[in-house]
Amino acid sequence: MRVVVDLDLCQGHGMCEMEAPDVFEAGRDSVSILEPEFDESRRAEVEAAVRYCPTQALKIVED
Repeated sequence: MRVVVDLDLCQGHGMCEMEAPDVFEAGRDSVSILEPEFDESRRAEVEAAVRYCPTQALKIVED
């Protein structure tokens, strides 16, 4: 599974980085995904990052 960001929606609020700091790095206006593909051990924190994104710019893609 992997996480993707819609950069047209992302405003760099940083909620994702607070929930999953090893996966996301918030910049001034957008986020960088440090680890786009993640394993089950990180699933809960990535799901929290997706859930708490104020602009709904993140989504998990099941491969």
